[in-house]
Amino acid sequence: MPVFQECTDEIETQTIIVIHPGSMYLRMGRASDLKPCTLLNAVARRRLPGGIKYRDSFLPPVVPVNKELMQGMEESRLQISHTLQSCLQSDGSRRYATPPQQLAPYNRRSSPVVCPSNSSSWIKTDRDVVVGDGVFMLDPDEDFNIHFPYKRGELNVHSGPGGSVRAVMADLKTIWEYVLTEQLNIPLKDLKHYRAVLVIPDIYHRPYLKELTSLMLCEMGFGSCFLLQDHVAAIFGAGLSYACVVDVGAQKTSVSCVDDAISHKDTRVRMDYGGGDITQAFYWLLQKSAFPYKLCDPTNKSDATLLNQLKEDSCHVDLNVCGSQEKKFVVEKPKQSTEKYTLQVGDECLIAPLSLFQPELFRITGAHTVHVQKRSTGDPEDLFDENYLRETSRRGIKETLEQTSEMQEETAAPTNVGDDEVVVDSVNDSAPALSNRDSEGPRDFVVGPQQLLGLDHAILQSIERCPTDDLKRKMYSCVLVVGSGMKFRGIGMWLRNRISLQIPYMYRAEQLDIITEPKEMDPGITTWKGAGILSCLETAQELWIPWGEWQRYGVRILRERTPFLW
Repeated sequence: MPVFQECTDEIETQTIIVIHPGSMYLRMGRASDLKPCTLLNAVARRRLPGGIKYRDSFLPPVVPVNKELMQGMEESRLQISHTLQSCLQSDGSRRYATPPQQLAPYNRRSSPVVCPSNSSSWIKTDRDVVVGDGVFMLDPDEDFNIHFPYKRGELNVHSGPGGSVRAVMADLKTIWEYVLTEQLNIPLKDLKHYRAVLVIPDIYHRPYLKELTSLMLCEMGFGSCFLLQDHVAAIFGAGLSYACVVDVGAQKTSVSCVDDAISHKDTRVRMDYGGGDITQAFYWLLQKSAFPYKLCDPTNKSDATLLNQLKEDSCHVDLNVCGSQEKKFVVEKPKQSTEKYTLQVGDECLIAPLSLFQPELFRITGAHTVHVQKRSTGDPEDLFDENYLRETSRRGIKETLEQTSEMQEETAAPTNVGDDEVVVDSVNDSAPALSNRDSEGPRDFVVGPQQLLGLDHAILQSIERCPTDDLKRKMYSCVLVVGSGMKFRGIGMWLRNRISLQIPYMYRAEQLDIITEPKEMDPGITTWKGAGILSCLETAQELWIPWGEWQRYGVRILRERTPFLW
Protein backbone atom coordinates (compact mmCIF):
# COMPACT_ATOMS: atom_id res chain seq x y z
CA MET A 1 0.00 0.00 0.00
CA PRO A 2 2.72 2.60 0.83
CA VAL A 3 4.42 1.81 -2.49
CA PHE A 4 1.19 2.58 -4.32
CA GLN A 5 0.89 5.94 -2.55
CA GLU A 6 4.44 6.88 -3.57
CA CYS A 7 3.60 6.21 -7.23
CA THR A 8 0.24 7.98 -7.20
CA ASP A 9 1.53 11.38 -8.40
CA GLU A 10 3.53 9.80 -11.22
CA ILE A 11 0.56 7.71 -12.30
CA GLU A 12 -1.70 10.76 -12.27
CA THR A 13 0.59 12.76 -14.57
CA GLN A 14 0.69 9.82 -16.98
CA THR A 15 -3.11 9.76 -17.18
CA ILE A 16 -3.46 13.48 -17.96
CA ILE A 17 -3.49 14.27 -21.68
CA VAL A 18 -2.61 17.87 -22.62
CA ILE A 19 -4.00 19.05 -25.96
CA HIS A 20 -2.76 22.29 -27.55
CA PRO A 21 -4.21 22.74 -31.06
CA GLY A 22 -2.90 25.46 -33.37
CA SER A 23 -3.67 26.76 -36.84
CA MET A 24 -0.77 24.77 -38.30
CA TYR A 25 0.39 22.21 -35.75
CA LEU A 26 -1.10 20.18 -32.91
CA ARG A 27 0.90 19.53 -29.74
CA MET A 28 -0.42 16.68 -27.65
CA GLY A 29 1.00 14.37 -25.00
CA ARG A 30 0.94 13.20 -21.41
CA ALA A 31 1.58 15.73 -18.66
CA SER A 32 4.55 13.58 -17.64
CA ASP A 33 6.23 13.83 -21.07
CA LEU A 34 9.23 16.10 -21.60
CA LYS A 35 7.99 17.06 -25.07
CA PRO A 36 4.64 16.70 -26.83
CA CYS A 37 3.90 14.86 -30.04
CA THR A 38 3.89 17.58 -32.70
CA LEU A 39 2.15 17.00 -36.02
CA LEU A 40 0.35 18.86 -38.78
CA ASN A 41 -3.09 19.81 -37.47
CA ALA A 42 -4.88 18.66 -40.62
CA VAL A 43 -6.97 15.81 -41.95
CA ALA A 44 -7.47 14.71 -45.57
CA ARG A 45 -10.77 13.02 -46.47
CA ARG A 46 -11.44 11.24 -49.74
CA ARG A 47 -14.06 13.03 -51.83
CA LEU A 48 -17.20 11.21 -52.80
CA PRO A 49 -17.72 10.80 -56.56
CA GLY A 50 -18.88 14.15 -57.89
CA GLY A 51 -18.11 15.85 -54.57
CA ILE A 52 -16.99 19.47 -54.28
CA LYS A 53 -13.23 19.96 -54.19
CA TYR A 54 -11.97 21.79 -51.10
CA ARG A 55 -8.43 22.25 -49.78
CA ASP A 56 -7.31 24.57 -47.01
CA SER A 57 -4.00 26.24 -47.84
CA PHE A 58 -0.75 25.52 -45.99
CA LEU A 59 0.20 29.22 -46.06
CA PRO A 60 -2.17 32.20 -45.81
CA PRO A 61 -3.27 32.76 -49.43
CA VAL A 62 -2.01 35.83 -51.30
CA VAL A 63 -4.59 38.37 -52.49
CA PRO A 64 -4.57 39.82 -56.03
CA VAL A 65 -1.96 42.58 -56.19
CA ASN A 66 -3.06 45.98 -57.53
CA LYS A 67 -1.17 49.22 -57.95
CA GLU A 68 -2.33 50.71 -54.63
CA LEU A 69 -1.41 47.58 -52.69
CA MET A 70 2.01 47.35 -54.34
CA GLN A 71 2.73 51.03 -53.66
CA GLY A 72 1.78 50.75 -49.98
CA MET A 73 3.92 47.65 -49.47
CA GLU A 74 6.87 49.22 -51.27
CA GLU A 75 6.64 52.30 -49.04
CA SER A 76 6.64 50.06 -45.96
CA ARG A 77 9.63 48.10 -47.27
CA LEU A 78 11.60 51.29 -47.85
CA GLN A 79 10.64 52.61 -44.42
CA ILE A 80 12.00 49.49 -42.68
CA SER A 81 15.08 49.54 -44.95
CA HIS A 82 15.86 53.17 -44.07
CA THR A 83 15.43 52.42 -40.35
CA LEU A 84 17.91 49.54 -40.65
CA GLN A 85 20.43 51.73 -42.49
CA SER A 86 20.25 54.30 -39.68
CA CYS A 87 21.17 51.64 -37.10
CA LEU A 88 24.71 50.98 -35.91
CA GLN A 89 26.60 47.72 -35.69
CA SER A 90 27.97 46.53 -32.34
CA ASP A 91 31.39 48.10 -33.14
CA GLY A 92 29.76 51.49 -33.70
CA SER A 93 30.02 51.53 -37.50
CA ARG A 94 26.97 52.34 -39.60
CA ARG A 95 25.12 49.54 -41.33
CA TYR A 96 25.01 49.31 -45.10
CA ALA A 97 22.56 47.44 -47.28
CA THR A 98 22.62 45.93 -50.76
CA PRO A 99 19.43 46.94 -52.62
CA PRO A 100 17.39 44.27 -54.44
CA GLN A 101 18.32 45.62 -57.89
CA GLN A 102 21.99 44.86 -57.17
CA LEU A 103 21.19 41.30 -56.06
CA ALA A 104 18.91 40.57 -59.01
CA PRO A 105 21.62 40.11 -61.73
CA TYR A 106 23.36 37.38 -59.71
CA ASN A 107 20.09 35.60 -58.92
CA ARG A 108 18.97 35.73 -62.57
CA ARG A 109 22.20 33.98 -63.60
CA SER A 110 21.93 31.42 -60.82
CA SER A 111 21.06 28.06 -62.39
CA PRO A 112 20.21 25.03 -60.28
CA VAL A 113 22.50 22.04 -59.96
CA VAL A 114 20.35 19.13 -61.09
CA CYS A 115 20.79 15.80 -59.31
CA PRO A 116 19.27 12.45 -60.26
CA SER A 117 15.63 11.87 -59.43
CA ASN A 118 15.19 11.12 -55.74
CA SER A 119 13.75 7.85 -54.52
CA SER A 120 10.83 9.30 -52.55
CA SER A 121 7.32 9.08 -53.92
CA TRP A 122 3.87 10.41 -53.17
CA ILE A 123 1.74 8.29 -50.88
CA LYS A 124 -0.94 6.27 -52.65
CA THR A 125 -3.45 4.94 -50.18
CA ASP A 126 -6.66 2.96 -50.05
CA ARG A 127 -7.66 4.70 -46.85
CA ASP A 128 -10.41 7.31 -46.93
CA VAL A 129 -8.82 9.41 -44.18
CA VAL A 130 -5.19 10.59 -43.80
CA VAL A 131 -4.16 12.45 -40.64
CA GLY A 132 -1.30 14.75 -39.66
CA ASP A 133 2.07 14.73 -41.42
CA GLY A 134 0.86 12.08 -43.88
CA VAL A 135 -1.08 14.88 -45.59
CA PHE A 136 2.26 16.39 -46.70
CA MET A 137 3.13 13.33 -48.77
CA LEU A 138 -0.35 12.65 -50.12
CA ASP A 139 -0.42 12.51 -53.94
CA PRO A 140 -1.87 15.84 -55.17
CA ASP A 141 -3.75 13.98 -57.88
CA GLU A 142 -5.61 11.87 -55.32
CA ASP A 143 -9.24 12.87 -54.73
CA PHE A 144 -8.82 14.17 -51.20
CA ASN A 145 -10.16 17.30 -49.52
CA ILE A 146 -7.77 18.83 -46.96
CA HIS A 147 -9.14 20.44 -43.80
CA PHE A 148 -7.37 22.40 -41.07
CA PRO A 149 -9.72 22.53 -38.04
CA TYR A 150 -8.19 25.81 -36.86
CA LYS A 151 -7.63 29.02 -38.81
CA ARG A 152 -6.23 32.31 -37.52
CA GLY A 153 -6.26 30.88 -33.98
CA GLU A 154 -9.97 30.00 -33.95
CA LEU A 155 -12.14 27.12 -35.17
CA ASN A 156 -12.16 27.08 -38.97
CA VAL A 157 -15.93 27.39 -39.46
CA HIS A 158 -16.88 28.40 -43.02
CA SER A 159 -19.59 27.95 -45.64
CA GLY A 160 -17.69 25.42 -47.79
CA PRO A 161 -17.59 21.62 -47.58
CA GLY A 162 -16.62 20.44 -44.08
CA GLY A 163 -17.01 23.94 -42.66
CA SER A 164 -19.85 23.41 -40.17
CA VAL A 165 -19.15 23.26 -36.44
CA ARG A 166 -20.10 19.57 -36.40
CA ALA A 167 -17.73 18.82 -39.29
CA VAL A 168 -14.87 20.66 -37.55
CA MET A 169 -15.57 18.68 -34.35
CA ALA A 170 -15.46 15.45 -36.37
CA ASP A 171 -12.07 16.46 -37.81
CA LEU A 172 -10.71 17.23 -34.35
CA LYS A 173 -11.99 13.90 -33.02
CA THR A 174 -10.30 12.05 -35.90
CA ILE A 175 -6.95 13.82 -35.36
CA TRP A 176 -6.94 13.50 -31.56
CA GLU A 177 -7.90 9.82 -31.66
CA TYR A 178 -5.12 9.20 -34.18
CA VAL A 179 -2.55 10.71 -31.80
CA LEU A 180 -3.92 8.80 -28.82
CA THR A 181 -3.83 5.42 -30.54
CA GLU A 182 -0.87 5.75 -32.94
CA GLN A 183 1.49 8.09 -31.05
CA LEU A 184 0.63 7.61 -27.37
CA ASN A 185 -0.51 3.95 -27.61
CA ILE A 186 -3.67 4.54 -25.59
CA PRO A 187 -6.66 2.35 -26.52
CA LEU A 188 -9.80 4.46 -26.97
CA LYS A 189 -11.75 2.13 -24.66
CA ASP A 190 -9.43 3.19 -21.81
CA LEU A 191 -10.08 6.93 -22.14
CA LYS A 192 -12.52 6.85 -19.23
CA HIS A 193 -9.44 6.40 -17.03
CA TYR A 194 -7.75 9.48 -18.52
CA ARG A 195 -8.27 13.22 -18.05
CA ALA A 196 -7.82 15.88 -20.72
CA VAL A 197 -6.61 19.48 -20.51
CA LEU A 198 -7.53 21.52 -23.58
CA VAL A 199 -5.61 24.75 -24.25
CA ILE A 200 -8.01 27.33 -25.71
CA PRO A 201 -7.38 30.78 -27.22
CA ASP A 202 -7.15 33.68 -24.79
CA ILE A 203 -9.97 35.33 -26.74
CA TYR A 204 -12.59 32.60 -26.84
CA HIS A 205 -16.04 32.03 -28.31
CA ARG A 206 -18.28 30.45 -25.65
CA PRO A 207 -20.42 28.26 -27.96
CA TYR A 208 -17.24 26.67 -29.33
CA LEU A 209 -16.01 25.89 -25.81
CA LYS A 210 -19.27 24.11 -25.09
CA GLU A 211 -18.86 22.01 -28.24
CA LEU A 212 -15.24 21.17 -27.39
CA THR A 213 -16.16 20.07 -23.87
CA SER A 214 -18.89 17.82 -25.26
CA LEU A 215 -16.38 16.41 -27.75
CA MET A 216 -13.92 15.40 -25.03
CA LEU A 217 -16.40 14.05 -22.48
CA CYS A 218 -19.32 12.68 -24.50
CA GLU A 219 -17.93 11.73 -27.90
CA MET A 220 -14.38 10.69 -27.03
CA GLY A 221 -15.12 9.45 -23.52
CA PHE A 222 -12.47 11.12 -21.32
CA GLY A 223 -13.23 10.68 -17.63
CA SER A 224 -12.96 14.42 -16.97
CA CYS A 225 -11.47 17.57 -18.50
CA PHE A 226 -10.91 21.26 -18.05
CA LEU A 227 -10.19 24.23 -20.31
CA LEU A 228 -7.21 26.56 -19.90
CA GLN A 229 -6.40 29.80 -21.71
CA ASP A 230 -3.15 29.68 -23.67
CA HIS A 231 -1.61 32.81 -22.12
CA VAL A 232 -2.23 31.55 -18.58
CA ALA A 233 -0.63 28.22 -19.50
CA ALA A 234 2.36 30.10 -20.96
CA ILE A 235 2.98 31.81 -17.61
CA PHE A 236 3.18 28.44 -15.86
CA GLY A 237 5.43 27.04 -18.58
CA ALA A 238 7.85 29.95 -18.16
CA GLY A 239 7.80 29.76 -14.36
CA LEU A 240 6.52 33.33 -13.94
CA SER A 241 3.79 34.81 -11.74
CA TYR A 242 3.00 37.68 -14.12
CA ALA A 243 3.86 38.93 -17.61
CA CYS A 244 2.52 40.61 -20.69
CA VAL A 245 2.25 37.50 -22.86
CA VAL A 246 2.90 37.70 -26.61
CA ASP A 247 1.96 34.56 -28.54
CA VAL A 248 3.00 34.51 -32.21
CA GLY A 249 1.71 31.44 -34.01
CA ALA A 250 1.48 30.40 -37.65
CA GLN A 251 -1.59 32.52 -38.44
CA LYS A 252 -2.28 34.76 -35.45
CA THR A 253 -0.56 36.99 -32.92
CA SER A 254 -2.19 37.54 -29.53
CA VAL A 255 -1.32 39.72 -26.54
CA SER A 256 -2.72 39.94 -23.01
CA CYS A 257 -1.62 40.79 -19.48
CA VAL A 258 -1.62 37.86 -17.04
CA ASP A 259 -1.22 38.20 -13.27
CA ASP A 260 -1.75 35.46 -10.68
CA ALA A 261 -3.13 33.07 -13.35
CA ILE A 262 -5.75 35.61 -14.49
CA SER A 263 -5.76 37.00 -18.03
CA HIS A 264 -7.29 40.45 -17.72
CA LYS A 265 -10.21 40.63 -20.12
CA ASP A 266 -9.78 44.19 -21.42
CA THR A 267 -6.08 43.64 -22.19
CA ARG A 268 -6.67 40.81 -24.67
CA VAL A 269 -6.14 41.43 -28.37
CA ARG A 270 -5.57 39.13 -31.33
CA MET A 271 -4.30 40.10 -34.79
CA ASP A 272 -4.89 37.94 -37.85
CA TYR A 273 -1.24 37.58 -38.83
CA GLY A 274 1.58 35.25 -37.83
CA GLY A 275 4.53 33.22 -39.05
CA GLY A 276 2.80 32.19 -42.29
CA ASP A 277 2.26 35.83 -43.22
CA ILE A 278 5.94 36.54 -42.55
CA THR A 279 6.76 33.68 -44.95
CA GLN A 280 4.58 35.20 -47.70
CA ALA A 281 6.10 38.67 -47.10
CA PHE A 282 9.59 37.12 -47.31
CA TYR A 283 8.73 35.44 -50.61
CA TRP A 284 7.44 38.77 -51.99
CA LEU A 285 10.74 40.42 -50.96
CA LEU A 286 12.78 37.62 -52.57
CA GLN A 287 10.91 38.05 -55.84
CA LYS A 288 12.05 41.67 -55.95
CA SER A 289 15.63 40.42 -56.20
CA ALA A 290 14.83 37.77 -58.86
CA PHE A 291 14.27 34.62 -56.77
CA PRO A 292 15.95 31.93 -58.94
CA TYR A 293 13.35 29.16 -58.33
CA LYS A 294 10.93 30.50 -60.94
CA LEU A 295 8.33 27.74 -60.66
CA CYS A 296 7.82 28.28 -56.93
CA ASP A 297 4.11 28.22 -56.05
CA PRO A 298 3.17 28.99 -52.40
CA THR A 299 -0.22 27.30 -52.90
CA ASN A 300 1.65 24.02 -53.47
CA LYS A 301 2.28 22.22 -50.16
CA SER A 302 5.87 21.28 -51.12
CA ASP A 303 6.78 24.84 -52.04
CA ALA A 304 4.96 26.21 -48.98
CA THR A 305 7.11 23.94 -46.80
CA LEU A 306 10.26 25.00 -48.71
CA LEU A 307 9.53 28.73 -48.26
CA ASN A 308 8.78 28.25 -44.59
CA GLN A 309 12.08 26.39 -44.11
CA LEU A 310 13.99 29.04 -46.09
CA LYS A 311 12.52 31.72 -43.83
CA GLU A 312 13.51 29.83 -40.66
CA ASP A 313 17.05 29.24 -41.95
CA SER A 314 17.66 32.74 -43.35
CA CYS A 315 15.67 35.35 -41.41
CA HIS A 316 17.06 37.10 -38.35
CA VAL A 317 17.39 40.55 -36.74
CA ASP A 318 21.17 40.66 -36.34
CA LEU A 319 22.30 44.21 -37.15
CA ASN A 320 25.92 43.06 -37.55
CA VAL A 321 25.00 41.15 -40.72
CA CYS A 322 25.29 43.58 -43.64
CA GLY A 323 25.38 43.43 -47.40
CA SER A 324 24.71 40.38 -49.54
CA GLN A 325 24.84 36.84 -48.20
CA GLU A 326 24.77 33.55 -50.08
CA LYS A 327 22.11 31.03 -49.14
CA LYS A 328 21.60 27.54 -50.53
CA PHE A 329 18.36 25.60 -50.69
CA VAL A 330 17.22 22.34 -52.23
CA VAL A 331 13.98 21.66 -54.11
CA GLU A 332 12.94 18.04 -53.67
CA LYS A 333 9.74 16.60 -55.05
CA PRO A 334 8.78 12.94 -55.46
CA LYS A 335 9.55 11.48 -58.90
CA GLN A 336 11.35 14.69 -59.97
CA SER A 337 15.00 15.64 -60.21
CA THR A 338 16.44 17.31 -57.13
CA GLU A 339 17.53 20.92 -57.76
CA LYS A 340 20.13 22.74 -55.65
CA TYR A 341 19.97 26.55 -55.84
CA THR A 342 22.33 29.30 -54.70
CA LEU A 343 20.65 32.57 -53.77
CA GLN A 344 21.96 36.00 -52.79
CA VAL A 345 19.96 37.86 -50.15
CA GLY A 346 20.37 41.20 -48.41
CA ASP A 347 18.23 42.94 -45.81
CA GLU A 348 15.18 40.95 -46.94
CA CYS A 349 16.16 38.56 -44.15
CA LEU A 350 15.65 41.34 -41.58
CA ILE A 351 12.74 43.16 -43.23
CA ALA A 352 10.47 40.09 -43.24
CA PRO A 353 10.58 39.52 -39.42
CA LEU A 354 10.32 43.27 -38.80
CA SER A 355 7.02 43.32 -40.68
CA LEU A 356 5.55 42.37 -37.28
CA PHE A 357 6.16 46.02 -36.38
CA GLN A 358 5.25 47.33 -39.85
CA PRO A 359 2.24 45.14 -40.66
CA GLU A 360 1.42 46.95 -43.92
CA LEU A 361 3.66 44.31 -45.52
CA PHE A 362 1.08 41.72 -44.44
CA ARG A 363 -1.45 43.23 -46.81
CA ILE A 364 -0.05 40.72 -49.30
CA THR A 365 -2.29 38.18 -47.51
CA GLY A 366 -5.36 40.42 -47.36
CA ALA A 367 -7.27 42.21 -44.60
CA HIS A 368 -6.30 41.40 -41.01
CA THR A 369 -8.95 41.90 -38.35
CA VAL A 370 -8.12 42.97 -34.80
CA HIS A 371 -10.15 40.97 -32.25
CA VAL A 372 -10.99 41.70 -28.62
CA GLN A 373 -12.98 39.65 -26.11
CA LYS A 374 -16.69 40.14 -26.87
CA ARG A 375 -19.35 40.17 -24.19
CA SER A 376 -21.51 37.07 -23.90
CA THR A 377 -24.86 37.21 -25.71
CA GLY A 378 -26.27 34.71 -23.23
CA ASP A 379 -26.96 31.00 -23.31
CA PRO A 380 -30.49 29.54 -23.13
CA GLU A 381 -29.10 26.51 -21.28
CA ASP A 382 -27.62 28.67 -18.50
CA LEU A 383 -30.26 30.53 -16.49
CA PHE A 384 -27.58 32.34 -14.48
CA ASP A 385 -25.39 33.42 -17.39
CA GLU A 386 -23.47 36.68 -17.64
CA ASN A 387 -26.54 38.59 -18.82
CA TYR A 388 -28.53 37.49 -15.77
CA LEU A 389 -25.72 38.42 -13.39
CA ARG A 390 -25.26 41.77 -15.10
CA GLU A 391 -28.97 42.61 -14.96
CA THR A 392 -29.33 41.58 -11.30
CA SER A 393 -26.22 43.50 -10.26
CA ARG A 394 -27.46 46.56 -12.17
CA ARG A 395 -30.87 46.26 -10.47
CA GLY A 396 -29.19 45.93 -7.08
CA ILE A 397 -27.11 49.06 -7.64
CA LYS A 398 -30.13 51.00 -8.84
CA GLU A 399 -32.16 49.94 -5.77
CA THR A 400 -29.29 50.96 -3.49
CA LEU A 401 -29.12 54.36 -5.17
CA GLU A 402 -32.87 54.83 -4.81
CA GLN A 403 -32.81 53.86 -1.11
CA THR A 404 -29.94 56.24 -0.51
CA SER A 405 -31.81 59.05 -2.24
CA GLU A 406 -34.95 58.39 -0.15
CA MET A 407 -32.93 58.60 3.06
CA GLN A 408 -31.36 61.84 1.87
CA GLU A 409 -34.80 63.24 1.05
CA GLU A 410 -36.14 62.36 4.53
CA THR A 411 -33.22 63.98 6.34
CA ALA A 412 -33.05 67.07 4.11
CA ALA A 413 -34.79 70.31 5.15
CA PRO A 414 -38.22 70.78 3.45
CA THR A 415 -37.32 74.25 2.25
CA ASN A 416 -34.15 73.06 0.48
CA VAL A 417 -35.85 72.24 -2.81
CA GLY A 418 -32.65 72.69 -4.80
CA ASP A 419 -30.92 69.85 -2.97
CA ASP A 420 -33.91 67.56 -3.45
CA GLU A 421 -33.89 68.22 -7.18
CA VAL A 422 -30.19 67.45 -7.41
CA VAL A 423 -30.62 64.16 -5.57
CA VAL A 424 -33.57 63.07 -7.69
CA ASP A 425 -31.83 64.04 -10.91
CA SER A 426 -28.68 62.17 -9.91
CA VAL A 427 -30.67 59.00 -9.24
CA ASN A 428 -32.59 59.24 -12.49
CA ASP A 429 -29.44 59.94 -14.45
CA SER A 430 -27.35 57.31 -12.76
CA ALA A 431 -29.35 54.31 -13.95
CA PRO A 432 -29.21 55.15 -17.66
CA ALA A 433 -25.57 56.13 -17.34
CA LEU A 434 -24.81 52.83 -15.65
CA SER A 435 -26.80 50.97 -18.28
CA ASN A 436 -25.00 52.67 -21.15
CA ARG A 437 -21.60 52.10 -19.66
CA ASP A 438 -22.43 48.50 -18.87
CA SER A 439 -23.67 47.76 -22.38
CA GLU A 440 -20.46 48.94 -23.98
CA GLY A 441 -17.94 46.30 -25.01
CA PRO A 442 -14.23 46.70 -24.35
CA ARG A 443 -12.70 49.84 -25.77
CA ASP A 444 -11.42 49.24 -29.27
CA PHE A 445 -7.68 49.14 -29.78
CA VAL A 446 -6.40 52.08 -31.82
CA VAL A 447 -5.28 50.67 -35.15
CA GLY A 448 -3.19 52.19 -37.90
CA PRO A 449 -3.87 52.60 -41.61
CA GLN A 450 -5.64 49.70 -43.32
CA GLN A 451 -6.93 48.55 -39.89
CA LEU A 452 -3.53 47.04 -39.03
CA LEU A 453 -1.98 46.93 -35.57
CA GLY A 454 1.77 46.46 -35.13
CA LEU A 455 3.09 44.17 -32.41
CA ASP A 456 4.74 46.90 -30.32
CA HIS A 457 1.60 49.06 -30.39
CA ALA A 458 -0.54 46.04 -29.44
CA ILE A 459 1.70 45.38 -26.41
CA LEU A 460 1.66 49.01 -25.27
CA GLN A 461 -2.11 49.36 -25.67
CA SER A 462 -2.70 46.04 -23.90
CA ILE A 463 -0.66 47.16 -20.89
CA GLU A 464 -2.33 50.58 -20.81
CA ARG A 465 -5.70 48.83 -20.44
CA CYS A 466 -4.63 47.24 -17.14
CA PRO A 467 -6.90 48.39 -14.30
CA THR A 468 -4.21 49.73 -11.92
CA ASP A 469 -0.91 51.56 -12.11
CA ASP A 470 0.80 48.83 -10.07
CA LEU A 471 -0.27 46.20 -12.59
CA LYS A 472 0.91 48.37 -15.49
CA ARG A 473 4.28 48.78 -13.79
CA LYS A 474 4.62 45.00 -13.44
CA MET A 475 3.68 44.40 -17.08
CA TYR A 476 6.13 47.02 -18.35
CA SER A 477 8.87 45.08 -16.54
CA CYS A 478 8.20 41.64 -18.08
CA VAL A 479 7.15 40.63 -21.61
CA LEU A 480 7.01 36.91 -22.37
CA VAL A 481 7.20 35.80 -26.02
CA VAL A 482 5.93 32.30 -26.87
CA GLY A 483 4.86 30.46 -30.02
CA SER A 484 6.80 29.32 -33.06
CA GLY A 485 6.15 32.32 -35.32
CA MET A 486 8.75 34.72 -33.89
CA LYS A 487 11.85 32.57 -33.46
CA PHE A 488 14.31 34.98 -35.10
CA ARG A 489 17.78 35.69 -33.74
CA GLY A 490 17.95 39.17 -32.24
CA ILE A 491 14.26 40.02 -32.42
CA GLY A 492 13.94 40.14 -28.61
CA MET A 493 16.41 43.04 -28.44
CA TRP A 494 14.61 44.85 -31.25
CA LEU A 495 11.28 44.45 -29.44
CA ARG A 496 12.86 45.69 -26.22
CA ASN A 497 14.17 48.82 -27.92
CA ARG A 498 10.85 49.52 -29.66
CA ILE A 499 8.87 49.25 -26.40
CA SER A 500 11.45 51.09 -24.25
CA LEU A 501 11.21 54.16 -26.48
CA GLN A 502 7.42 54.30 -26.04
CA ILE A 503 6.95 53.44 -22.34
CA PRO A 504 5.24 56.31 -20.48
CA TYR A 505 7.71 58.33 -18.40
CA MET A 506 6.20 57.33 -15.03
CA TYR A 507 6.95 53.62 -15.69
CA ARG A 508 10.47 53.94 -17.11
CA ALA A 509 12.19 53.24 -13.79
CA GLU A 510 11.39 49.56 -14.20
CA GLN A 511 13.84 47.24 -15.97
CA LEU A 512 12.16 45.82 -19.08
CA ASP A 513 12.78 42.09 -19.44
CA ILE A 514 11.93 40.46 -22.79
CA ILE A 515 11.86 36.66 -22.41
CA THR A 516 12.02 34.86 -25.78
CA GLU A 517 13.34 31.45 -24.64
CA PRO A 518 11.78 30.75 -21.23
CA LYS A 519 13.80 28.20 -19.26
CA GLU A 520 15.92 27.75 -22.42
CA MET A 521 13.16 25.68 -24.02
CA ASP A 522 11.57 25.93 -27.44
CA PRO A 523 8.99 28.77 -27.12
CA GLY A 524 6.70 26.69 -29.31
CA ILE A 525 6.07 24.21 -26.49
CA THR A 526 6.04 26.63 -23.52
CA THR A 527 2.25 26.81 -23.47
CA TRP A 528 1.81 23.04 -23.74
CA LYS A 529 4.34 22.52 -20.96
CA GLY A 530 2.62 25.06 -18.72
CA ALA A 531 -0.77 23.39 -19.15
CA GLY A 532 0.79 20.10 -18.02
CA ILE A 533 2.39 21.74 -14.98
CA LEU A 534 -0.83 23.44 -13.88
CA SER A 535 -2.91 20.27 -14.33
CA CYS A 536 -0.74 18.48 -11.76
CA LEU A 537 -1.04 21.16 -9.06
CA GLU A 538 -3.18 20.46 -6.03
CA THR A 539 -5.03 23.74 -6.56
CA ALA A 540 -6.13 22.58 -10.01
CA GLN A 541 -8.08 19.59 -8.68
CA GLU A 542 -11.26 21.67 -8.31
CA LEU A 543 -11.15 22.64 -12.00
CA TRP A 544 -11.84 19.15 -13.35
CA ILE A 545 -15.27 18.58 -14.92
CA PRO A 546 -16.26 14.89 -14.67
CA TRP A 547 -18.39 13.29 -17.36
CA GLY A 548 -21.31 12.77 -14.95
CA GLU A 549 -21.46 16.42 -13.91
CA TRP A 550 -21.32 17.57 -17.53
CA GLN A 551 -24.23 15.25 -18.35
CA ARG A 552 -26.21 16.61 -15.42
CA TYR A 553 -25.46 20.34 -15.44
CA GLY A 554 -24.24 21.07 -18.97
CA VAL A 555 -22.85 24.50 -19.71
CA ARG A 556 -23.58 25.72 -16.18
CA ILE A 557 -20.66 23.67 -14.85
CA LEU A 558 -18.34 25.56 -17.22
CA ARG A 559 -19.37 28.84 -15.61
CA GLU A 560 -18.61 27.37 -12.19
CA ARG A 561 -15.35 25.55 -12.94
CA THR A 562 -13.47 27.43 -15.68
CA PRO A 563 -10.37 29.24 -14.36
CA PHE A 564 -11.48 32.38 -16.22
CA LEU A 565 -14.57 34.60 -16.22
CA TRP A 566 -17.23 32.73 -18.17
